[in-house]
Amino acid sequence: MGENAYIKLREQLDQYSNGFPETASGVELRMLKKLFTEDEAEMYLIMTMMPETAEQAAQRTGRDLEETRALLDRMGEKGLLFRATMKGETMYMVFGFTTGIYEFQLKTFDEEFAKLYEEFYTEAYFQNMRLTPTQHVPIPVHRVVETPHPRPSYEDSREIVKAQKLIAAVDCVCRVQRGLAGGDCDKPVEVCLMFGAHAKYYIERGIGREVSAEEALDILDQCEKAGLVTQPHNSQTPGNICNCCSDCCMYLRSLKQHPKPAEVIQANYEARVDPDACQACETCLDRCQMEAIAMNEAGLAEVNPDRCIGCGLCTTTCPTEAITLEAKPEAARRTPPKTAQDLYMQLSQNRGTSLMPLAMMK
Repeated sequence: MGENAYIKLREQLDQYSNGFPETASGVELRMLKKLFTEDEAEMYLIMTMMPETAEQAAQRTGRDLEETRALLDRMGEKGLLFRATMKGETMYMVFGFTTGIYEFQLKTFDEEFAKLYEEFYTEAYFQNMRLTPTQHVPIPVHRVVETPHPRPSYEDSREIVKAQKLIAAVDCVCRVQRGLAGGDCDKPVEVCLMFGAHAKYYIERGIGREVSAEEALDILDQCEKAGLVTQPHNSQTPGNICNCCSDCCMYLRSLKQHPKPAEVIQANYEARVDPDACQACETCLDRCQMEAIAMNEAGLAEVNPDRCIGCGLCTTTCPTEAITLEAKPEAARRTPPKTAQDLYMQLSQNRGTSLMPLAMMK
């Protein structure tokens, strides 16, 4: 199949999650050739987003069982697909480029791949980070939020962590990539938390370490102190929590360039300033990742609601508590998809693509 295998792979990846756009420079194909051998690309094309055993995949595709198993295991080890034990059997399924293949490269990230991705991101991919619903969504910091009703558990990072049976602490892949590509970020690196099957996959591949709920909560405290935006996967049962900065995070970098970030992520909360309490210290300006706060003509802090993503970081360092985080009216609030699969289905519908492999649609 040669070069055509990578073209078909790009087309298939473009169907899933945030897509995988074609570029004028062809950098996306160079990136795929670094990640996939030709036989791995061909195997990806016939796998689906539904978990199946090697036996099922071999039978469905008419391939030799042992060759199929060996290839799938190699791809799972390389982070080219997801491998997990379910009900005592090893299962395999594909993911999109993000969240998926890109994040799974923590074990093998090098300067060449980091720079290829940076070129791909700045040429075309950053636009795809603004698709709705977004794959990750900012939630408020752990403090009192002005709301007439209890905060849902999926909007409370502590409650998300406490509900988990297995947790892995993982380096931020975006911060690793930016560092290798020449970025200069002083934020902590081991700040992402994976849960359940995702945690097991990261631990087994040696790119994450198991931590207790107490240690995970300590990591969240450190992230808040460092001024990182907490972003779980956008579902009511998130499989991970990222803690992000707009210097490195693919989502926040893209949002920061957008004139109305709040519109893209459909933020449920927004910061408000009490002008009588504001002392014009400008501390909040440094905490805001979206540059949503500026000093007005009166010399006081003022929030631009179009840019506020409702993370609440600005509230944590205000010396006079002049800034509060308030819930938006019920009509303006959004409810995340129930599961990750529901999220991917919504993204696919909104983009006019399909979660079914293109090879099966012919």
